[in-house]
Amino acid sequence: MKDDPRTIGTDHLGSTHTLAVRGVELGVEHFGDKAAPLVLLAGGTTMLSWPDALCAALARGGRHVVRYDLRDAGTSTTVDPTAPGYTLRDLADDAAALARTLDRRPAHLAGIGVGGMVAQVAALDHPDAFSALTIAGTRPVAPGPVDDDLPDHDAAAMKPLFARTIPDWSDRAAVADYAAQGAEILGDDPAVARDIAGRIWDRTPGTAPPVHMANQMSTVFAALDCEPRWRERLSSLALPTLVVHGRRDPFFPVGNGQAIARDIPGARLLVLESAATAIPDAAAEVAAAMLAL
Repeated sequence: MKDDPRTIGTDHLGSTHTLAVRGVELGVEHFGDKAAPLVLLAGGTTMLSWPDALCAALARGGRHVVRYDLRDAGTSTTVDPTAPGYTLRDLADDAAALARTLDRRPAHLAGIGVGGMVAQVAALDHPDAFSALTIAGTRPVAPGPVDDDLPDHDAAAMKPLFARTIPDWSDRAAVADYAAQGAEILGDDPAVARDIAGRIWDRTPGTAPPVHMANQMSTVFAALDCEPRWRERLSSLALPTLVVHGRRDPFFPVGNGQAIARDIPGARLLVLESAATAIPDAAAEVAAAMLAL
């Protein structure tokens, strides 16, 4: 179902629908007063990368919060995540277009994981569309070889993570178990990961294994054209910026977040001492830091 965001009543807020943007449908969910300043949360790759409690806390803080699914994820347009017909810059353009569709004022853009890469490029390519930037759990270069000053994935965690037997993607319980096992390896909460995996599975269109795998593991980014590099441009950003990173993150170790904070003038670094790859559901300090931008 498609709605004009300027006619959505309060009874619709908190429910998911789709919006047509740049020739594709993007799955979105609203929290808070639609007349309030917009905080746009780019999924990594699904909107459920952003905890419900964080969205609610931002809304209570006087923001119109919209989290959304990237292409080939959730309820957004899905074609073939193994061969995406778009680039990282298309995803960045989607973010800017969605922000302008939802609110004529510049928005606070936030991205997590691969969504954090989208957010960096979107802020660089469309500075007039955004008033602030939050970048969580990511790094300043595309998938592939990393720069010498950036810590790569922790080998001790990656070996058992990628040694797991791939589940039957048509079996919801098996997929949820697989996610819980991965969370335990990565240092995240297995129970939370199990619940979110089930919710992602419920929102995944169709039964094709590559689509379910892409929704659960963000595998579309392995096939995405992410050129050219953008890290060298980060020093030109003039937006208030918050960089959030888990101290115990073995996938994108904390040095990656520290590097982003160094590269962006005036950026604030918030290290979550007990967190790994996911933002804890009750991360009040993240909400407070985002509201302070």
